[in-house]
Amino acid sequence: MTTAADRTAIAPVLDGPRGLPLLGSLPEFARDPLAFLSRLASYPADQVRWRLGPAPVVFLNNPEMIHEVLAAREFTFRKPDLGYAFRHLLGDGFITSRGPEWRRKRGMVQPAVRPRQVRAYAEIMSAAAQELASQWAPGRRVDVTAEMLALSQRITVRTIFGTDSGVREEVIADSMLIAQHQIGVEFRGLGPMMPDWMRTPGRRRLKRAVDVLDTEVRRLVALRRESPTERDDLLTRLLAARDAAGAHLTDKEIRDECVTMYVGAHETTGTALTWVWYLLSRHPRVRERLTDELRRVLNGRVPGYEDYARLPYCEQIVKEALRMRPPVWMIYALADEGATLAGRPVRKGTQVWMSPWATHFDPRWFGNPQEFSPERWARDASTAGTVTENAWFPFGGGTRVCIGVRFAMVASVLVLATIAQRFHLEVEPGEFAPKIGLTLQPEGTMHASLRPVTTD
Repeated sequence: MTTAADRTAIAPVLDGPRGLPLLGSLPEFARDPLAFLSRLASYPADQVRWRLGPAPVVFLNNPEMIHEVLAAREFTFRKPDLGYAFRHLLGDGFITSRGPEWRRKRGMVQPAVRPRQVRAYAEIMSAAAQELASQWAPGRRVDVTAEMLALSQRITVRTIFGTDSGVREEVIADSMLIAQHQIGVEFRGLGPMMPDWMRTPGRRRLKRAVDVLDTEVRRLVALRRESPTERDDLLTRLLAARDAAGAHLTDKEIRDECVTMYVGAHETTGTALTWVWYLLSRHPRVRERLTDELRRVLNGRVPGYEDYARLPYCEQIVKEALRMRPPVWMIYALADEGATLAGRPVRKGTQVWMSPWATHFDPRWFGNPQEFSPERWARDASTAGTVTENAWFPFGGGTRVCIGVRFAMVASVLVLATIAQRFHLEVEPGEFAPKIGLTLQPEGTMHASLRPVTTD
């Protein structure tokens, strides 16, 4: 890897779009967020200043500065209020908490997603993928996005609540679909500027969905408390967790952490897998090399946790798909007192935006960024200079890095390995542009025909 300091120096700060009085660049951003972020990234500067409504914003496109901000969150930069929809869905989970309360909750949740625990989830991941592949037939036409989101939902619900918990997966899935859609609608539009008391039709739909979700999670927690058994799921871990003072999580806190983990794992993983199949379909050379690795390492058997380390090319494909189509397309932080960037003070209250989408396509940080090249992630010397340190951040970074990184990577690799042994997904011709929602999903319905993988 190279570092950002190895690249040609450019202007440290430039003023970006002037925008409109009062609204700033909000209308342009709302019309096409990805195009707007790409426009900001095209400025020959590490920082570009603009306004979102009356709020001052700095857009960063320098990996070292991005890393600096991500590492400083909880200190001189903080996670801002993500809006009514996010707060109403997530409650006071560790993502929305701050300061000592955030550290307490993260410390209680993190053991449930450490490598040893993810090992216990691996069987659920592979079994769910095998179950889906067994339902498919050669020549069948499938909706790739719908299939991958349903598969990811199944994996997420079973790892959180267990496979024998009596969970009504469809109730949770339907409620979360409505809630997550409304989060995307609010963020893209005027939602962040509307007061909490304003009840739009979308917010009323959100409240009804969250009420249904809360009822189902409360029911599952009550069942588990009535009949406690030893299980390897997140709910069991949360019920047993204690903080430094020996206190357990309350039922409300358990609900918030379960929902937070669902949001963090479900749509992001399902969306990432959707883009993996799309990119593989458009790059037969990569698909052939993947097939060779799967034959050599697995030879037809269902992969387990140990195979994650034995399938390096499979992992490289996932990482490259996350570079080109990062589900989390934007991260932002709020400057506190004493915040600095590259030694320069940042005014308190300034929003600092960082976009994996924009940075991942900058030729300063990635060689041939428009090319789908899993080989750039290989560890041999031939790829030196094609990836810049800290320029890849689909899971965030620093103190607030997604705690489910290992879960997401293992799930993606095992699902890909399980299904790709049996089928090639031939995505129909045409380009599928990314669209903005809670995650970066394909615009339109992505259909694919299932072609069996030959054994010769």
